Amino acid sequence: MEVEQDAVLWGALLGACKIHGNVALGEEIAGLMMRQNLENSGTYVLLSNLYAKANNWEGVAKVRTMMRDGGVEKEHGCSSIEVNNRVHEFVASNDIHMMLEKMNVWVKAQGHTPRTDTVLHDLGEEEKEKSLGVHSEKLAMAFGLISTEPGATIRIVKNLRVCSDCHDVMKLVSKITRRAIVMRDRNRFHHFNNGSCSCGDYW
Repeated sequence: MEVEQDAVLWGALLGACKIHGNVALGEEIAGLMMRQNLENSGTYVLLSNLYAKANNWEGVAKVRTMMRDGGVEKEHGCSSIEVNNRVHEFVASNDIHMMLEKMNVWVKAQGHTPRTDTVLHDLGEEEKEKSLGVHSEKLAMAFGLISTEPGATIRIVKNLRVCSDCHDVMKLVSKITRRAIVMRDRNRFHHFNNGSCSCGDYW
């Protein structure tokens, strides 16, 4: 390569391996990053995600053991939302859960199938769907929908990379509610509008 081979570049390639399901190349890249001390907690998470997508639960367990033995802690997902020019970190309420249920009905009516392949645990499909349903960015979006005027832009900040299921749901909710949704995740801004995202579904 003619550009500097830093953690960001290798991390992007590892993320692409996860998207395309290339386990062998992903293992090679993750190994290279670890040998060159370029890894961070995200490296392990991407590798674990890659194994989970391939239903390689032994690989997932191996990565978790490596993290535990190396003292690497996965950052917990957290979302905040701006409402009326104030940033809120919030606790889920009954109103939020009722809105989540409405959102699930909306997106399923549009043909959405939960991306349970993104769940990193060896669970049944129903448990995986429940796990996806309470991701912090979905909770933040539900809070935004019940706390702002119809048509108002919803702004969310996510401390980790948004998962593909939440990304799909936000596209659909932007179309159904005719609202713009702006989300900043760990990698970039996503502008959801009328069922599409500014990232072109590759982030």
